[in-house]
Amino acid sequence: MTLNLFLLQLFTGVALGSVFVLLAIGLSLIFGLLTVVNFAHGAFYMVGAYVGVFLLGLTGNFWVALILVPFVVGAMGLVVERFLVRPLYGRGIDYPLLLTFGLGLVLVELVRIVFGLEGVPFDVPDALQGAVNIGIGWFPLYRLFLIAVTIALVVGLWLFLEKTSFGLIIRAGARDPEIMRVLGVDISRVWLMVFGIGTGLAGVAGVLSAPMTSVIPDMGTSVLVEAFVVTVVGGMGSLLGAVVAGLMVGIIISMTALFYPELADLAMFILMAAVLLVRPQGLFGRKGLMG
Repeated sequence: MTLNLFLLQLFTGVALGSVFVLLAIGLSLIFGLLTVVNFAHGAFYMVGAYVGVFLLGLTGNFWVALILVPFVVGAMGLVVERFLVRPLYGRGIDYPLLLTFGLGLVLVELVRIVFGLEGVPFDVPDALQGAVNIGIGWFPLYRLFLIAVTIALVVGLWLFLEKTSFGLIIRAGARDPEIMRVLGVDISRVWLMVFGIGTGLAGVAGVLSAPMTSVIPDMGTSVLVEAFVVTVVGGMGSLLGAVVAGLMVGIIISMTALFYPELADLAMFILMAAVLLVRPQGLFGRKGLMG
C-alpha cells in the first residue's frame, strides 16, 4: 500500500460520491419543500440513462445528450407532480410514497418493453477517454469530468437558491407555505418547479454514470437505496447534508473496497447506523421534520 494508491482510491470515492450527491440533492430538495418521499427517484435516474442512450443514438453527440437529458426528465417530473402527486397533498406522507413506489415499477417495465431486458452500451465520449496525471498517478479523465460537472451543478443550484428571487420563494415556501399563500405566491407553481428540478438532477446523474455502469432497466434499484442512505445520513431535506453525506458515502465505499472488499456493500449502512445513533435526524437535518 502506497500513499499514491491511497489518494487515487480517495479520488475514486469522490467520483462515486458525486453521483450520490446529485441523486441525494434531488431527493432532499423534493422532500424539503413538498415533504414527498420520492421512491421513483431511482427510476428517473434510470430513465435519464436511457434518454441519454436514445439521444446519443439520434444525434451522435454526447454533449447534446447531456444537455437535453435534464430537461426531458425534468419535464417528466413536471407531469408527474401536476397530475399524480399534487392530488395527494395533505393526505399524509404515505400516499405519495406509495404512488411514487408504484410509478417507479411502471417506469422500469415501460423501459423493458421499449429497450428490452439486455444492457445497452454507452461509451465514454472520445474527448473524455483515457487518463491524466493528477500528480499522484493516472486518473480516468471521465471521472474528473464527472466531479467537475457535479461541482458546477451544486454551485449553480446554490446560487439559484440563495441569489435569485425564485430561490428565495423556494426557501421561504419550505419553511412556511401558508404565509407564502397569504402573500399571494402561487405555491403550487413552486412545488411544480422543485419537483421538476429534483427529477432533472436524477436524470443528469443517470446519464453521467451511464459510461461507468451498465445501462439496464434495474440500474435505478440499487442506487435508490444508496441515495436514501445518503439522504438519511445527511438529514432529510438538507442540501448541505446531501453534499457532505454523498461524498462521505462514496469515499467510505471506495476505501472499504480497497481494504476490505467483502464489506464494501455494508460500509454505508454501518455509517448510517453510526450517524443515526448519535444524531437521529442526520448530520444536518432538523428534528421533527418527518412529523
